[in-house]
Amino acid sequence: MGLLSNRLDRGSLKPGDHIYSWRTAYIYAHHGIYVGDDKVVHFTRRGQEVATGTVLDVLLVSSGPRRSLVPCTTCTHTDDTNGVVSSCLNCFLSGGILYRFEYSVSPAVFLAKARGGTCTLAVSDPNETVVHRANYLLDNGFGCYNIFKNNCEDFAIYCKTGLLVVDQRTMGQSGQAVSIIGGPLAAVLSTPLRLVTTNVYGMVATAVSVYCASRYAADIGMRRDVMKVGVEDLTRRIATGALTVAEPGIPALVANNNAT
Repeated sequence: MGLLSNRLDRGSLKPGDHIYSWRTAYIYAHHGIYVGDDKVVHFTRRGQEVATGTVLDVLLVSSGPRRSLVPCTTCTHTDDTNGVVSSCLNCFLSGGILYRFEYSVSPAVFLAKARGGTCTLAVSDPNETVVHRANYLLDNGFGCYNIFKNNCEDFAIYCKTGLLVVDQRTMGQSGQAVSIIGGPLAAVLSTPLRLVTTNVYGMVATAVSVYCASRYAADIGMRRDVMKVGVEDLTRRIATGALTVAEPGIPALVANNNAT
């Protein structure tokens, strides 16, 4: 187990594994659920791995995998998609390295990771349940894609745990999103401490401490604003508008209900 990621041999893959692969220059990682038979179910924005709907997409798309001009004979993607797609493992990896997202890690291991989006303190449900959720969402969708609140990592974490963030005004489950926000936040919050210490090493140590604390507090396994939601109940709420996952600027209305 490395400080950046958890490399995995293909022969060790099991249905229900939450897997990911880093893209160019480690700008982002794409996440999905391995469901067996060389298939991965993952969440996209209209077939695009990651997007914001802004000019920032130019950078994100350029860092993403180059698509082959020869269509894959295994994958059958269409333009009519709810965002959740099924790909063969090769297409999902797109030449990248395979990693497995770790669950039930200790606080020490979690904080030792150099970057979010590789592990969580949360406990995974049985693999059979994980595969069922992924396949069910493949047919029924996972709501609207949002890079900060409802992205591919959020999808995979939900499939593994059944947990959703209740307050959609806050960050989603994604450790990557927390890392993106947490770095600048740590710098901002540590700036006033210049009045206490002018030592550059002290400032760096303070910023790192704030960053680690923000990641730890925002992890899905530590948050109090989460609830267990059954996958059939989730898609029903999305379809009826009782739950918005997740449209920017529109707060979600979540009824506190027992999960199946």
